[in-house]
Formats: sequence, C-alpha cells, structure tokens
Amino acid sequence: MHRIIPPKIAQKIMSSVFWASGLLTIVILLVIIGYVLLKGLPVVNFEFIFADPIDSGRSGGIFPFIMSSIYVTLIAILVATPLGVGAAVYLSEYAGENFLVKLIRFGSETLTSIPSIVFGLFGLAFFVIYLQLGWSVLAGGLTLALMALPTILSASEVSLESINKSYAEGSLALGATKWQTIYKVVVPAALPGITTGVILGMGRAIAEAAAVLYTVGAALMIPTSIMDAARPLPLHLYILATEGLSMDNAWGTAAVLVIMILVITVVTNTLVDRYRKKMMGR
Repeated sequence: MHRIIPPKIAQKIMSSVFWASGLLTIVILLVIIGYVLLKGLPVVNFEFIFADPIDSGRSGGIFPFIMSSIYVTLIAILVATPLGVGAAVYLSEYAGENFLVKLIRFGSETLTSIPSIVFGLFGLAFFVIYLQLGWSVLAGGLTLALMALPTILSASEVSLESINKSYAEGSLALGATKWQTIYKVVVPAALPGITTGVILGMGRAIAEAAAVLYTVGAALMIPTSIMDAARPLPLHLYILATEGLSMDNAWGTAAVLVIMILVITVVTNTLVDRYRKKMMGR
C-alpha cells in the first residue's frame, strides 16, 4: 500500500525545497560576483577607468571601451524598445488568435533560443556586408537590438495582459478612443513590467561579446560617430582573456562590467518602484 503524506507535511517539504532553491541561487550569484570583484577590484582605480589603453590593452585604462559599451547598448535599446512594446501592444490589444499572432510568437520564442554567436554571424552578413555598414557601432547596436527584442516583447506583453480590464473599459465608457485608452491608461499602468523587460534586454545587450565580435570591430579609440568601429567591454574582456594579453586587466574589466550592470539594475528598479508607488497612490 502507498502511504499518503499528510497535506501539512507535504506543504512543509515543498516550502523547504523552494526556500533551499532560492537560497542556493542567491549563494551561487554572490559567489560569482564576489569572486569577480575580489580578483578585479584591486586593479580598478581612477586611471584604469578614465585612461586610454596602451599596447592593445595590456596596460592603461578602459575608458574608450566603457563609452563603446554605452553607445552600442543605447542604440540597441532605442531600436528594440519601440519595436518590442509596439508588437506587445498589437498582440495584447488588437490581434486575436490568428495565424499572424502565432507566427509572431513563434518568431519571438525562436529568437530567444538562438545562440548569440549566430546573431553575430547574421549581423556580419546582413548589417556589415549586405547593408555596407562596416564594422561599426551601428552594426553592433542593430545586432544587439535583435537579441533584446524578444525579451522586451515577452515582458511587455505579459505586463499588458496583467492589467485589470476594468481600467480600459472605464476609459472607453467615458468616451476615450481605443488608442487614447492604450497610451493614456493601459501602457502607463503596465510601465513597470515593460521597464523590467527593457532592463533585461539592456543587461543582455551590455554584457554580450559573441554578437559584437563580428560587427563592431576592435578599435582602441572612443567612437566619434555611429559609423566608427569600437570595442565594447565584453569584447575587450574576451580579447584580453583569450589572447593572454593581461589577466589582471581582464579581471579589472570584468569587475567594472559587473558593477555597471548592478548600478543600472538597482537605479532602474528604484525608479520603477517609485513610479509603481506613485501610481498606486493615485
């Protein structure tokens, strides 16, 4: 005979499993970040951050690479955000369950599962060669936009779907058009979730090396236009580590990259929380 576990005991067991899983995830995260910072922070100083590189990055600073990362990431987010949010609004508010909707969702899920190196090869073939953009900030940013797009689309769609339908119904009942209801009621209410998707997309874009390996080049100077070649921080880290130029500078670059991602995430989440509390207080 099979013994039946009492519901209270089963609940305690599953709660313990979930708590252990959460704690293990946090511990792994802290160990990775702590190890990178432990190895990299002794290298980081004012000169390392704001000076130009010397001897292909073996010594000197990483300021041009920081600016390159910012430029490429901004282009990616500026391109991917309106496309992702617009597609999410269409799927959530206008489209029904038809072939086109299924095709869009299938394409988004497929893009999410494609390895980043494939995006890099596509960017090389399409943006760099076919569109003749060359190795440039623009080519790298557009390639990263394709990577961030499905993340922003999925998070935005989920956020829009979670909004209480009575908000939109009340707006329409007061005489607002559907478009006025969307951009004045629905989208502002879903903004925290949309912002979360943008943060996730930005985090993937700013930390990506494989996708920009074939699209931005490996310039050592600060790009002065979007058509200039560049070397974002992840690519610089990859070059330092794989070519054995300087492991000390590699760890320092990794530490700066981790700190940048943490700062962006914390600041953006803080602003989102303030906006959410402001909306709830109305």
